[in-house]
Amino acid sequence: MKIIPAIDMHDGNAVRLYKGDYNQVTIYGTPLEMALKFEKCHAKYIHLVDLDGAKDGSIKNKEQIDEIIKNSNLSLELGGGIRTLDKIKSLLDQGLSRVILGSIALDIEFVKKAIKEFGPDKIVIGLDADKMMIKTHGWLKDSNLNAYDYALKLKEVGVENIIFTDISKDGTLNGINVEETKKMVSTGLKIIASGGAKTIEDIKIAKEIGCDGIILGKSIYEGKIDLEKAIMLYGD
Repeated sequence: MKIIPAIDMHDGNAVRLYKGDYNQVTIYGTPLEMALKFEKCHAKYIHLVDLDGAKDGSIKNKEQIDEIIKNSNLSLELGGGIRTLDKIKSLLDQGLSRVILGSIALDIEFVKKAIKEFGPDKIVIGLDADKMMIKTHGWLKDSNLNAYDYALKLKEVGVENIIFTDISKDGTLNGINVEETKKMVSTGLKIIASGGAKTIEDIKIAKEIGCDGIILGKSIYEGKIDLEKAIMLYGD
């Protein structure tokens, strides 16, 4: 299973938001500092989120992304503000392993074009939900779409990889939402769990229910989970 540390970028810093609230921000250092720290713990993958871009649809932390690409051997995925095919191409050409489509993923025709042009291994769909209902634009807008139902539609157009985030769990250290994540796994898609992981046990559970990976944020920043140990026990 992929053990994926998260680096959320806001105003050039590596931060964590509490339940997606831009007014409740904790700064942990620079994105490069965090990436190199995680690489020393034998991480292979990094989940990057451009929080500023998620709100207005443009990449705001490009310099920080470039630094990580140039100074590490990590496989990077990026989400936040990626809403055109040209931007996807530019980011992949820049050196990212894959891109995450969030708000734009609700345009099923766009997703179909992206999968056809770049392949399912380069495109990940980020479904961020509260009580299984998808939210968009940095979790600020409601979509009235059910995450499970929409995942099945995405599967029909060739999507293979989904990051499922339970917003109510994100940044809370209350444990992952096992039942909802398990339901998403039942779609047959490769599901990466995100939001709420607190202990090694959460990682074990994610693997047992069939997740392709798990994203770790606050739990590793605050020392609740030993990243190196987690990768040793459950990483691929």
